[in-house]
Amino acid sequence: MSSALLTDLRARGLIFQAAGEDQLPGWLDGGVRTLYCGFDPTADSLHIGSLVPLLMLRRFQLAGH
Repeated sequence: MSSALLTDLRARGLIFQAAGEDQLPGWLDGGVRTLYCGFDPTADSLHIGSLVPLLMLRRFQLAGH
């Protein structure tokens, strides 16, 4: 499953360059991973810049994380 997720993220330009990128597939396949997105969803409003991290969280959720 991690290869499909990584292929999708690369195709969308969301992964360009990362340290230890060759180890990422094994890390993702090593179990369910927890992600953190640093904004307050209870704030009065969110802005469009919050959409990209939310979509990234959703992609990981759909991949089983």
